Amino acid sequence: MQKVIEASGIAKNFGSTQALRGISFDVNEGEIFGFIGPDGAGKTTLFRIITTLYLPDEGSMTVLGVDCVKGYRKLRENIGYMPGRFSLYMDLSVEENLRFYASVFGTTIEENYELIKDIYSHIEPFKTRLAGQLSGGMKQKLALSCALIHKPRLLVLDEPTTGVDAVSRTEFWEMLGKLKAHNITVVVSTPYMDEATKCDRVALIQEGQILSVNPPEVLKDSFTRKLFYVKASDKYNLLKILRSFPLTISAYPFGDSIHTTFSKDNPLGDLNEYLLSKGINDFSISEGRAGIEDRFLELMGTESIHYQ
Repeated sequence: MQKVIEASGIAKNFGSTQALRGISFDVNEGEIFGFIGPDGAGKTTLFRIITTLYLPDEGSMTVLGVDCVKGYRKLRENIGYMPGRFSLYMDLSVEENLRFYASVFGTTIEENYELIKDIYSHIEPFKTRLAGQLSGGMKQKLALSCALIHKPRLLVLDEPTTGVDAVSRTEFWEMLGKLKAHNITVVVSTPYMDEATKCDRVALIQEGQILSVNPPEVLKDSFTRKLFYVKASDKYNLLKILRSFPLTISAYPFGDSIHTTFSKDNPLGDLNEYLLSKGINDFSISEGRAGIEDRFLELMGTESIHYQ
């Protein structure tokens, strides 16, 4: 299988801040490859190296078979980049923005309309509207159309759905899935764990280091402990009590429950007695399957902290 990106030992510093610390990974042709990590993990810095906007301080990277430092001019013709912040011209209309970006790459809307049709058709009825007057979801679709108008072989998207409503997020990911038919490889970062499950492979990144690279289901299955979902009406008090329980390894709130791990495989007898002794009478406990976020927290090592 052809590699679209091959990175080895990539490091980047900004003064005394280490943004990337010897990152190595590869991306296969035609896959949707996701990066998951908190703010400050190094995702944007890495994406700017991939798109030739930053130079790495250490390591090497080839993109589409070309060295990202020596061959940056050639690469820019074949990469589409959608930064995390909306960066189109607010005082140009939808159509004017798209025609401008097409002209930069020596093409036209008409020439590559079939590629962007599924995306652009949502905003085409508003093509005379100024970009600054669009909703968040419409700005997102315009930015993606502009990133695709020159038919790139690699599409790089930096948290493209942050701040966008749930319906627009779903539509956006459906569009990304259709790009496979055009043999376009997608590298995307997202803070949403449900979006991570739509990627072919996911890299978990924290403090400039990659913790794991695997398909989403493999990441979930690699959780190393039994996970329990604990619920009660007073969730905040329950969380404090669970973190004071001597057998607790980790306890994190997720939705209406608290995902908890223990030093014993079967702590239920001790836990029931402990919760009742602390005045928690309406609790329920069930064993559940770990998600990507559970595995991410485990890999970060925070699960080894015992809360007092």
